Amino acid sequence: MSDLKQAACKAIDEYADELHTLSKEVWSHPELNFEEFYSHDYLTKFLEDRGFPVDRKYKCDTAFRAVLGESSHGPHVAVICEYDALPGIGHACGHNLIAETGVAAGLGIKAAFEAAGKPLGKLSVIGTPAEEGGGGKIVLLEQGVFDGIDIAMMSHPAPMDGPAISFNAIQSLMVTYKGKASHAAAFPWEGVNALDAAVNAYQAVSNLRQQMKPTWRVHGIITKGGTKPNIIPEETELEFNIRAPKKQEVDILTEKVKRCFQSAATATGCTMELKFSERPYLDVIHNKSLLGAFEENMKIVNLGNRIPEKEFPAGGSTDMGNVSYAVPSIHPMFYIGSDALNHTREFTAAAGDPIAQPYTLAQGKALAMTAIDVFTNPQLLTQIKEDFTKDIRAS
Repeated sequence: MSDLKQAACKAIDEYADELHTLSKEVWSHPELNFEEFYSHDYLTKFLEDRGFPVDRKYKCDTAFRAVLGESSHGPHVAVICEYDALPGIGHACGHNLIAETGVAAGLGIKAAFEAAGKPLGKLSVIGTPAEEGGGGKIVLLEQGVFDGIDIAMMSHPAPMDGPAISFNAIQSLMVTYKGKASHAAAFPWEGVNALDAAVNAYQAVSNLRQQMKPTWRVHGIITKGGTKPNIIPEETELEFNIRAPKKQEVDILTEKVKRCFQSAATATGCTMELKFSERPYLDVIHNKSLLGAFEENMKIVNLGNRIPEKEFPAGGSTDMGNVSYAVPSIHPMFYIGSDALNHTREFTAAAGDPIAQPYTLAQGKALAMTAIDVFTNPQLLTQIKEDFTKDIRAS
């Protein structure tokens, strides 16, 4: 390793206990979309106490930005933290570890700047709330937070290592059916049953699945089904997610799903309202040259449990996809010492287990070393930008 990379890795090792405490604090205080006040305050104070100027509540009450250096000195690199949890099951996607990797990388890059005797460019450690459905990164994109950034990086825990696992584009929507209430025993013929519409819609989508491509996903729940069994339900609601590898396919699939919803309204005599998410997520474009540098640096730390990516098919979605359409980006997945699957209680436990720490610190080191490559190798940055231009044209 170069002296700068050695300095970065040494600093991360020296902060290992404090980084573990950071991760555990976020894990112990799970907070939902745009409500990550404890995590925001803890992370920003942690960074401030270690020499980072921090913009708290940056463009959003639970977002932040810590900045070192100037873009006039070299490239502008962003390392991203996430820290929101899931309802009911806490940090079942391990965002506490994502926060840790981002902060660890920031500390490593800071140490490299100090070893060089000057900033090598500009570093932004960006805290992004509400990945689990709120589209926090999209909010920050709209506010110009990612303007002028040359590359953006983050790393996400999983049951295995996967540097370039595919992520689907996603559209979320709410369906409301309105009918007419009536006594379900005495005068049922006077009612118009909105629950029948909801059930028919759910079943129609299930029937559609036989005609869906293997990479398409539609899943939903009935969020409101009525008030009492002896009242014909006059209003029901469903929430659905529609996913596919590209936005264009999501649009096609959405039209098919809408017909299922409309048929249920027609069959039952209900009226229907559709409300689409204001912030649909795009698929992730993994920048090939940036990813190549990251993989070379992962060989140095030599931790993980990589499996063939074909064994981990596309399925999940992230607002990092929207960032990857604006800035050359990577979003690798990393093993944390457990076979537990994301969005399960078992993964929540794994994300808080000390066993995850060596793997998490290794990701922080690899991100920091990749940033150092970008700072010190102008040819690499040129290739990253060329790849980005090609990818956007092909998308």
